[in-house]
Amino acid sequence: MLNDRPVKRREIFGWAMFDFANSSYTTVVITAIYSPFFVRYIVPADWTVRDSWWSVAVIASTLISLVLSPLVGAICDFSGQKKKYLVASSIVCALATAGLALVGPGQVGLALALLIVSNAAFMLSETFCGAFLPDISTEKNIGWISGLGWGVGYMGGLLSILMVKGLLVRAEPGTAEYLWQNRSAMLATGVFFLLAALPTFLLVRNRSVPRPGFEGAGLGRLVKAGIGELKQAFTATAGNRVLFQFLVAFMVYMAGLDAIIKFVGIYASEVVQLEGGQFVVLFLILQVSAAAGALGFGVLESRLGPKESVLLSLCMWIVGALAIYFMDSLAAATGQTLATTFFAIAVVAGAGLGATQSASRTIVGLLARPGQTAQAFGFWSMFARLAAILGAGFGFVGDAVGRQNAVLLLLGYFVVGGVLLMMVPLRGALRERQQGQVPAES
Repeated sequence: MLNDRPVKRREIFGWAMFDFANSSYTTVVITAIYSPFFVRYIVPADWTVRDSWWSVAVIASTLISLVLSPLVGAICDFSGQKKKYLVASSIVCALATAGLALVGPGQVGLALALLIVSNAAFMLSETFCGAFLPDISTEKNIGWISGLGWGVGYMGGLLSILMVKGLLVRAEPGTAEYLWQNRSAMLATGVFFLLAALPTFLLVRNRSVPRPGFEGAGLGRLVKAGIGELKQAFTATAGNRVLFQFLVAFMVYMAGLDAIIKFVGIYASEVVQLEGGQFVVLFLILQVSAAAGALGFGVLESRLGPKESVLLSLCMWIVGALAIYFMDSLAAATGQTLATTFFAIAVVAGAGLGATQSASRTIVGLLARPGQTAQAFGFWSMFARLAAILGAGFGFVGDAVGRQNAVLLLLGYFVVGGVLLMMVPLRGALRERQQGQVPAES
């Protein structure tokens, strides 16, 4: 339920710092450093299928989160202990991330296990973090606060990349020193995550209270109640036309976005042939432009509205996907290197990254029903996980027809998702809420 008055700024700061903290994981492990390292050095060189193993890690971890997110969200609503679950999932993610430092070349099974655990815990922590948004915001400032979280988050990704740059001193690729530097970066990322999340753990209040009769209930009873609530919630969500319609559109366009997040490191390494310092430059560009996009769209969102902001950001993604597909021609026409052209595209794509995610989270916050915020964000996470599974198809398609042709899959996701979003009657649903009716029920 949205607050009727703003909370203290230090609590908003504490909440935003979780985005700052967990961005280190998705930036260093999933996007920038470990994904190309895994494909090139952990997967044996004589294996013909390489990208698909990264897709396996993404899909398996996503399925775990897909099953647990709505269930744990319902349990949170019954127990009133969102913060406890946020802390627990963060610790699991950080420990599994640090454990990647123990994985050497050829140990694909161990790497997959740690990636699956860490990524599933990361995604669950996002659910719990998002569930606090309605508690600390009003209808007037929810877009700005959500944008602040994403913007600060990309600053966390930027700082973590700079930290990793300090660890990845110049070493010959493939040497023992090079391998250890990349592995030690995983240990540093796990520590960074926990330390940066401390303001969230200390400053954000847990305003949720247990449901009547569930004060001090044990985990077994909470799970049983959560399963029952989940069954009812599936029926209710399917009947909540606007929320369900938005989540379907979100799932489709987010599939394209998630594929970029999960595979841009591999694409930059294997197709654009970026190495060392060029990688750092690329992800510095992405982090700065994404932070600017999240903060800028957070302000713009209050004027345009969250739906219009998402549509505008999707237009940017469509342009970016087309530019990537025709990148060779663009480089030749402008007389620039492939790397320089890719950097220019990254500016446009990065600006849309934070904007799309932030405005989408705002819409869920606006449509969340009183007393069911954790559950609403649990379903948001569930559809985000379905999107991740769709997006992970990029690895299989890339192995089958080539990474360049697989870019067309992303373009299709953005176009179809945008068309579906245009059909969502969000303004009408919000008017119903303002008039005291149950939102989006028709």
